[in-house]
Amino acid sequence: MQITSNFDGGNILVRDIADPGDAHLEIRRDNNSDFYQWFYFRASGVRDTPLALHLDNAGTSSYPPGWKSYRAVASYDREEWFRVPTEYDGTRLTIRHTPEHDSVYYAYFAPYSHERHQDLVAACQLSPRCRHELLGATLDGRDLDLLVIGEPAPDKRACWIIARQHPGETMAEWLMEGLLARLLDDEDPVARQLLARAVFYCVPNMNPDGSFRGNLRTNAAGANLNREWQEPTRERSPEVLHVRRRMESTGVDFCLDVHGDEALPYNFIAGPDGVASVSARVHGLQDEYERLLTRASPDFQTEHGYDPVPPGAANMTMCTTFIADRFGCLSMTLEQPFKDTVDSPHELLGWSPERCRKLGRANLDALYGVLDRLR
Repeated sequence: MQITSNFDGGNILVRDIADPGDAHLEIRRDNNSDFYQWFYFRASGVRDTPLALHLDNAGTSSYPPGWKSYRAVASYDREEWFRVPTEYDGTRLTIRHTPEHDSVYYAYFAPYSHERHQDLVAACQLSPRCRHELLGATLDGRDLDLLVIGEPAPDKRACWIIARQHPGETMAEWLMEGLLARLLDDEDPVARQLLARAVFYCVPNMNPDGSFRGNLRTNAAGANLNREWQEPTRERSPEVLHVRRRMESTGVDFCLDVHGDEALPYNFIAGPDGVASVSARVHGLQDEYERLLTRASPDFQTEHGYDPVPPGAANMTMCTTFIADRFGCLSMTLEQPFKDTVDSPHELLGWSPERCRKLGRANLDALYGVLDRLR
């Protein structure tokens, strides 16, 4: 057996794989950071071989509660990802699987490659509704892409949707893929009505460097981008700096920041509840948005989520809180599970790329319901 991860998004350290039934691995830390939880690797020469792959440092990872009731994903073709038996004993995570083919990929969640990201951006710009803007370069010299959908006008709402500030949360870009496909569908009546009254500014991947490096949470400098919104710098967090500057030029009437949560097996929204300047009107808009999203998708719920933040105690370095305060608008964080949804589980796939895409489409129904009240 051979185990490798020297590819886009790969992450694993090989310790001892002499016995495939008792192989020892470790997850590599993000560069310049102590964060780690994302893994993605390939096992070769394993057809019909019972594997027990131990991730020995799982118990000291960034979010150990995320391993409870978790199952890793596997794929032979990197297109279809399915769940495989996984155990956590409080110290190490063990993946048990007997592959049907010579090589198999294992990952924390279905990866979203930089190549697929480039394909997504290229495909979207072919639509007459869409323009591509290059906001600038990352620290590793990669492009930071913005898709502008619709024709700007003073009376139109400026709707910003960003994803994957944390690169290991690949479900965020899978969601964006579904949302963008619906928004660019000329025969979709909701999309047509939205674009008649709004312009969308979409950043499908805020952190392409961290994504390529196989990081869980940080960029090439080791910065957690979702703690850089108050004072981003070109040296540490150019991604946030570029997006903030563009937001200042467009204004913001709505902002959705798409993420994934390691521990909670639910889709939920976290709003700017601890921001002192947020009005009752904006809080009411969030409540209505969540109600409409619950109706549009049974995969979304409002009962479980993060504990409320007391008024005035918000972390103002985060995107949702900073944008809500700076622009006085409806600004929210959408969280998806790495595991599955407790209320609507799928035994074979768990929370999957296609379910992410469908939730992305459903968000447009919710936005349609509140659009005219955003100002």
